[in-house]
Amino acid sequence: MGGSLSPWGPCPCGVPVPVGSMGCPPPAREGPVFVPRPCPEPALGPRSSLYFASLDAAVEGLQQRVQDILRRLNGGREEAHTELSGVRDSLLLKVSELTEQLEERLFHGYGFHNGLIQERLQALSEVLERVEGVQAELRRICCTVEAVYQDLCLQPED
Repeated sequence: MGGSLSPWGPCPCGVPVPVGSMGCPPPAREGPVFVPRPCPEPALGPRSSLYFASLDAAVEGLQQRVQDILRRLNGGREEAHTELSGVRDSLLLKVSELTEQLEERLFHGYGFHNGLIQERLQALSEVLERVEGVQAELRRICCTVEAVYQDLCLQPED
């Protein structure tokens, strides 16, 4: 099926071609055929084309602005994440330093108190030794008093 691309004349198949058409009309089909109704209004004119071109440019500009805003937001997020990571690392370092200082103070305090406890235990041990010595002396005194009492009580009367 060869068709004339010329909009000026009839198609070789004998069917007249409307002006502006690019070839022969399609062959007739069996069954209902959809034939578009002619539009009373002309196709989009130059003003409409300019309007849609302007609309497309505005939409493209808005898309570009949205992309820029998203890029700035993501950049801000990355900066905030970097800054927060730095703060976290700094806090971890400070907490670690403070923990070490606290451990040193606790060990110093424990050492100091352990020393005091050792001194008190030594003093208590010395006191217990003296108490044992006093107990032994009291036993001797009691034995001596008992012996003197027995001597006084058992002596014949004159």
